[in-house]
Amino acid sequence: MIELKANGKIYSKIQMSASRENTEKQNLESLAGEGGLAIIAADGKTAPIDGANNNSMCRALYSSEKFAPRCQEFCGQAFNWATEAGKTVSYECHAGLNCLAVPLKTGEKPLVAIVGRTFLKFVNYREATEKAVSGEWREFPPTQFFENVLMTGSPQNLEKLAGRLEKLSDKERETLFEIEKPLTAEDATVSEEISRQSKEIAKMQAEEIAKLVGQFHQKTTQAAEEYEKTAGKNREEAEEITAWRSLFGSLLKLDYRQACVLILDFLNKRYGLTSMIWLELRENRLETILAVGEMKERQIQIGVSPSDERLLEAARDEIPLELHERKSRIPGGELQIINLFPIAVGGEVRSALAVGDKLNDESEKHRLAHFCRTVASELEILRLREELSRRNFLTRAVRKFNENLKKIDAEDFWHNLTQISAELLRAERASLLIYNEKTKLLEAKSLIGIINDLNGEKIGERIALPVLQSGNPLVVSEIGKSGIISAPTDWQYKTDSFLSCPIMIGERRIAVLNFTDRADRADFGDFDLELLQAIAPQIAVAVDRASLKDKAGEFEQLSVTDPLTGLLNRRYLEVRLAEEIKRSSRDGYPMSFLMIDVDDFGRFNKDFGVLIGDDALRQSVRAITSTLRGADVAARYGGEEFCILLPQTTLNEAFSIGERIRQSVEKINFPQRQITVSIGVTTFSPDVSTAEKIIKTADEALRQAKGKGKNNVQIYESVGV
Repeated sequence: MIELKANGKIYSKIQMSASRENTEKQNLESLAGEGGLAIIAADGKTAPIDGANNNSMCRALYSSEKFAPRCQEFCGQAFNWATEAGKTVSYECHAGLNCLAVPLKTGEKPLVAIVGRTFLKFVNYREATEKAVSGEWREFPPTQFFENVLMTGSPQNLEKLAGRLEKLSDKERETLFEIEKPLTAEDATVSEEISRQSKEIAKMQAEEIAKLVGQFHQKTTQAAEEYEKTAGKNREEAEEITAWRSLFGSLLKLDYRQACVLILDFLNKRYGLTSMIWLELRENRLETILAVGEMKERQIQIGVSPSDERLLEAARDEIPLELHERKSRIPGGELQIINLFPIAVGGEVRSALAVGDKLNDESEKHRLAHFCRTVASELEILRLREELSRRNFLTRAVRKFNENLKKIDAEDFWHNLTQISAELLRAERASLLIYNEKTKLLEAKSLIGIINDLNGEKIGERIALPVLQSGNPLVVSEIGKSGIISAPTDWQYKTDSFLSCPIMIGERRIAVLNFTDRADRADFGDFDLELLQAIAPQIAVAVDRASLKDKAGEFEQLSVTDPLTGLLNRRYLEVRLAEEIKRSSRDGYPMSFLMIDVDDFGRFNKDFGVLIGDDALRQSVRAITSTLRGADVAARYGGEEFCILLPQTTLNEAFSIGERIRQSVEKINFPQRQITVSIGVTTFSPDVSTAEKIIKTADEALRQAKGKGKNNVQIYESVGV
């Protein structure tokens, strides 16, 4: 649990859980999620920072030294207001969020539940977004600030949830709410440092996004204000502004694709448009993602590059770009004109609306162009939310895959590896083909849901072998249009879409994973590929190790394995380290490295004998490896020193892993003497880019850990070298 320090005070989060399994918090989360509102506990002693379904804006502001005092004036006083009044109190905070402070009684402890933290007025939300992208809140990364923004159209939702909390029994209240003790000053200092480093990384990642959002939002806000001033001249324009605001408020409750559908529906009902296409930026191309009416029936294709200067000019001047049909659909008939309305964000066209209906006058075109320019800010917020959601899903998927990878039975390794990969991609059919370096051919190791026998002289020749040779994955939505020869009909594939991905370590080609027949019958796409590439390093390491066991035999296997601990030895580690350095240099992936030393190990041998010392080493190794992920490489470097190679791992993540290892070893119940370790952490960077430098810097950080009393983790950055 990360604690936050603001305004010179240490703030402790309120933990809403009373069991190890965390089931009570899940119940409270469900309660909050049903109403789309936050539930935050306040006891009058610690600052009410976090809770169930908290508004991401609140989390950011209350965690800031600069803005926490403003939050303290409202949510920080909610406990006093409610307990003094003896009833539920309503208030609107400095951020424009509406809350109810509900007094509760839990045993001997008075407690207040803050319900809501939601926008009831759309104008308050617009003001908040302006502050976030171009005002006093612009220091917060947009991807974090807009992660979970709460909006509800009626105060009845707050009152309903508050009423449910008021009716809870004493036992239910005590079960749902429990306050943790504040952290010690020492723990808070560590948490502050972790929080600081995390914020720096998030700030760097979101810097470019924040810059773009700031540029476009300021322009669209000014344009909207100017338009609203002129709209007040007559009733019709005022009604239009009201309709727009209602739509924009609805958009922010949807995901991105749902919002695009709603926009097309709005344009149809409001302006009578029946023939439209919504285009989206995909790999430097504007591609159709939605179509309605005649444009859908005729499957009209629009060929415009998003970098075309005419698009940016049209967006800036609020005029459509006229596209002319090359050939009339009716012999001798008129060529159709399509009006393309680009939607620009920060000087880049991210999407566009194409209208096939005949537009009668310039004012109608201007109105649609202005609508597209104004709606751009809402769409960009939804896109940022979706991107964050995708990254979170990838993180969870990779974590789950690693957990499953650890559980694989060695006797059925190949089948289980293919099975869990297929389940992750929701594929009914999958195959794992291993590359034989001697024969230069592929061999089938596992087949899932495939009825035909793939083994033969030309296995994978049609797709898998070319994919492996190129080193590039292949995603096909419809094989008939790809130029690839279709599979024989007796193979009985249910769909025409497939995904084939090479498994490599550095430049060394190891295997190919193939997937087809998605369970929902949808096509494989870019997100499926992104997901597979996220777990590819773990698969590569697992396949490489299994292949090593299969082909090397017991004698050769011993040559890369430490006989005492069962870990890989220094020889294998150096090869893998060189390969990961190449990958990080080429693809820009992060990579970190841990050097671990068992503290005072010489005394184990001296005081208790070599056998006890060996047992201490083996137990230390078990504790170390129990915390690692599937792609991590643990090796015995020599004596009581161990190394951990952490592919695709940042410095902050490596520090956290090191701390988990330290705690895991510290908990070993060793009868003779407590076992502890000191750990040095380093990471790949332009200055630390060779195997020699990585090992050296990790060793320097390890020496610093020893100098600070042992049983701690130090990172190379803090060494000052």
